Amino acid sequence: MTADLAMMPAHELVKLYKARKASPVEATRAALARVEAFNPELNAFQHLDPDGALRAARASEKRWKKGGKRLSDIDGVPITIKDMVLTRGMPTRMGSMATDADGPWIVDAPVAAHLRAAGTVLLGKTTSPEYGWKGVTDSPLFGATHNPWKIGRTPGGSSGGGVAAEAVGMGSLAIGTDGAGSVRIPCAFTGLFGLKPTQARVPLFPPSAQGTLSHVGPMTRTVRDAAMMMNVIARPDPRDLYGRPDDEENYLKGFDKGVKGLRIAYSPNLGFVEREKIDRDVAVAVDNAVRVFKTLGARVVEDSPDLMGLDPRRVLNAHWQSNVAILVKSFAPEKRALMDPGLLKAAEVGANLGQEVVVTAIHQRQQIGVVMNQFMAKYDLLLTPTMPMTAFAVNENAAWGGDGVDIGWTPFTLTFNLTRQPAATIPCGLDREGLPIGLQIVSGHARDALVLRAAAAYERVRPIPAPPMAHKI
Repeated sequence: MTADLAMMPAHELVKLYKARKASPVEATRAALARVEAFNPELNAFQHLDPDGALRAARASEKRWKKGGKRLSDIDGVPITIKDMVLTRGMPTRMGSMATDADGPWIVDAPVAAHLRAAGTVLLGKTTSPEYGWKGVTDSPLFGATHNPWKIGRTPGGSSGGGVAAEAVGMGSLAIGTDGAGSVRIPCAFTGLFGLKPTQARVPLFPPSAQGTLSHVGPMTRTVRDAAMMMNVIARPDPRDLYGRPDDEENYLKGFDKGVKGLRIAYSPNLGFVEREKIDRDVAVAVDNAVRVFKTLGARVVEDSPDLMGLDPRRVLNAHWQSNVAILVKSFAPEKRALMDPGLLKAAEVGANLGQEVVVTAIHQRQQIGVVMNQFMAKYDLLLTPTMPMTAFAVNENAAWGGDGVDIGWTPFTLTFNLTRQPAATIPCGLDREGLPIGLQIVSGHARDALVLRAAAAYERVRPIPAPPMAHKI
C-alpha cells in the first residue's frame, strides 16, 4: 500500500484520506522512500526537508481525522517547488553559485504561500539551470538532472527537477515556472501533464528577470490534479502587478463536459516551423492524437495563424537575450566568474543587440499577440506538437547541436509566452526509443479551464503512463 501511495494521483489520495484508508504521513513517507531510492540517480532535488515534511503531514493528518477541517482539497498531498520560487525556510539558489547560500530565506512567493495555506506537504526544492536560462536542467551548482524514462537523457527544463521527481513518485504534485516553455518542455520530455496558465493568473513575485514572458504553473500526473492545484495557486496576490484581483474561478467547474461540438484548429507546424525539423515520430503521434479529438465529437480543421512573416523565435530571442544581459550585469565581476559559461554567452549576445532590435521585438510581440487573438476568435482550441523532438542527451544546452544561446529549438512553446495565452502539454505517445511525446493544447486568454477540460477529455481515452523506472520499487 505504501509504495502505491507514492504514485497515486492526488485526487485519489485525498479520497483515501477522507475515508481514513490512508494518511498524509503514510503518503509522505512513501514519497520520501522514493526520494531515497531514485534521487541519487536522477538528481532532482537541490534541497530536501524530510523533518519539515513529516511535521506538515502530521498536522494535516490531524485535520483529516477531525473531518471537515481540511484547509483545501489537496491538504496533506506531498509537493515539490522549483528552485527559482522563493520559499520561506528553504534555500532558493536559482541554480547559481553566484547566489548566497545563507539567504535569508524569510519570504514566500505567492504560489508557495498559497500552497502552504492549503496544507500541502512540501518535500523540498527541485533543480533548475542557472536562473532558468535554458530548456534543459543542469547547473554548475547542482550538476545534471536525468530523465526517468532514460538515464543519460535530459528531462528538459528549466523545471526539469520537478518532473523527474514527480514522474517516479518523489512527490505527487510539482510547481514549475515557464518563460519559453519551461513547464511544457520538461513535461513533454518526461510524459507528464503541464499547464502554462494565462499570464498572471498564478501570481508571480518577485518579478522574473524575463518579465511578462514568465509564468508559474502546475506539473502533474493527471489533468484533474492540475485543476485542483489551480484552484489553490491561481488566486490573487497584490505583489503581482498584472494579476486580476477578483479571480476566483473554479477550474473543476465543467471539467467533465468533454469536447463535443468544440471548434478546434490543428496546426502541425504553427505556420512557421520548418517541417523537416519536426521529428517523424512526433508528427505521427500528434496527428494520431488529433484524430482522438475528432472521435470525441470536436469539429477539427487544419489551420494555422498568419503571422505576416514574423518569426516568434527571433522575437523571443531578442527579449530573452536582452533580459539575460541585464540580469548578468547586476552581478559583480567576481560573481559573474562563477556563472554558467552558456549564460554568460547569452548575456553577451543580448548586450550587443542594440536598442532598435530590442524595441522592434517589443512591437513585434504585440503584433503576434493580436494575430493570435484574432485567430483564436475563430476557434475554441488550437492543437500543435509541444516539442519538435524528444529528450536528447544530458549536458547539452539545446537540441539540434545548438549552444543554448538561441532558444529557437522550442518554437511551439515559446510562441505562447509571447502571447500570454494558456497552453498545456499532455503525453500522446512514445518515439522509437520509448521516449514520451507531447501534444500542446492552447486556448484564448483566461480560458485555462477549457484547456484543462479538453486535456481531461483526451486523458480519459489515453491515460498518462508512468515511466518503467517508477515500478522498480
